[in-house]
Amino acid sequence: MIRMGKKKIMVLGAGLAGLSAAWHLQKNGVDCSVFEKEPSAGGLCRSRRINGFTFDCDGHLLHFRNKYSHRLISELLGSGLVPHRRSAWISSFGSFIRYPFQANLNALPEKLAEECLVEFLKASLSGSREDKSNLLKWINGAFGTGIARHFMVPYNEKFWTVPLCRMSADWTVNFVPRPEPLEVIAGFFGAGRRRFGYNTTFWYPRLAGIDQLPLAFERRLRNVFKNSPVESIDLKKKILHVAGIGEVGFDILISTMPLPELPKITRPLPASIRGMFGKLRWNSIFNLNLGVEGIIQNGRHWIYFPQKETAFFRIGFFHNFSGDACPAGKSSIYAEVAHSSVRPFEKRKIVRKIIGGLKDCGILGPDNAISVMDENDIKYGYPIYDRDYPRAISTIN
Repeated sequence: MIRMGKKKIMVLGAGLAGLSAAWHLQKNGVDCSVFEKEPSAGGLCRSRRINGFTFDCDGHLLHFRNKYSHRLISELLGSGLVPHRRSAWISSFGSFIRYPFQANLNALPEKLAEECLVEFLKASLSGSREDKSNLLKWINGAFGTGIARHFMVPYNEKFWTVPLCRMSADWTVNFVPRPEPLEVIAGFFGAGRRRFGYNTTFWYPRLAGIDQLPLAFERRLRNVFKNSPVESIDLKKKILHVAGIGEVGFDILISTMPLPELPKITRPLPASIRGMFGKLRWNSIFNLNLGVEGIIQNGRHWIYFPQKETAFFRIGFFHNFSGDACPAGKSSIYAEVAHSSVRPFEKRKIVRKIIGGLKDCGILGPDNAISVMDENDIKYGYPIYDRDYPRAISTIN
C-alpha cells in the first residue's frame, strides 16, 4: 500500500510513465493530477486513424521483463493483447537474412560468412570480448572485425548518428544478443535453433493502435488535464504554472517530460545542475507511415538496413502486427530515419528518399501505389550513451 497522506501529487506528462504512475497512486487511494500539453494522452504511444489505416507515431511493441508488468497490461487490455513470435530481418548483400546477423552467417555469401566466422573466433580467443572502454572497441572485441564491418558498425553509426568511439558500451547488456562461439558456428552451418534477444516474443493490441494501452489507463483515471502545458515550475515555492489553469501547488512532483526540456521551465536550478543538463545528447527519429495497395512482406515484422545509401535504418509492417491496421488487400509500412545535430538531414527531401529506397530494395513494387502518408518527426528519439551520460544522469537525479 502506498501512503502519502494528504500530500498534493502532480504528474507532468500523460505518456505511459505518467499514466502508470497516476494509475498506481489512485489505485492505492492517493489523489493526484496529470497535466499533458497535447490534446490526447499517450505521449509517443499515440496512434492516428486515416482513411481506414491506423498508424502509430512510430513502431511501438510491448516486451515484458517481469510477470507484474505482463499481468497489469493483460488486465488493462484483456483479450485485446496478442502475442507474436518475432520475425525480424536484415537487408544484407542483396537479400534479407534473419536477425540477429551474428547468429545467421549461413545466409551470407560464402566468403563473407567465412570471414565473419574466422574473425569472430579470433576475437573470442583473444580475450578482448569484454573491452567496454567505448562502443567501437566493444563491437570489434565481442564480434570480430568481420561482423563489425559488415553489420554492427555501419548499422550503429547510422542509428546513433555519432562516432561509436565516443559512446559507452554499457547499454548493450540487455539489447545486443551475444551468442557463444558454438552458437555462431551452428549459425554458420545453418544449424542454429536458438532465438536470441529480449524481443523473441512481443505483444501488440488486437485492435490496431498502440494507443489502446494509454487509452485503457486513461479510462481508469481521474484528473487528467489535456491541452495543459506546464509553463514554469517553482521548486522553492512548490508551484506549477499551467496554461489555461493558472497556479497549482504541489508537495510531490513527478516529471515524465523529456529530460532536456525540464531546465527550460524549472527555477531555481543550480548552475552545476544546469550544466549537467547541457551534457545530455540524443538522436531524433523521422518516421514516415505509408498506406499502400496490395499485400507486401506477409508475416515479417521489421527489417534493419545498415547500408549508407538507404535513408532509413529500419522499416516495419503494421499490418503484420494487427489485421485491423488497414483495409483488406492493403498494407501499412513505417520507415525510420535517425538524425541529430551531428548528422542533420534535409526534411523537404527525406520523403522522396524513403520512397525511393523502398522501391530500390524491392519493398514497394509497381502495383503498390501509395494511398496515405503520415509524417512524424520525433525530437527526442533515444538518449545517446556517450561518456558524459552516466555522470550527467547521476548528478541530475
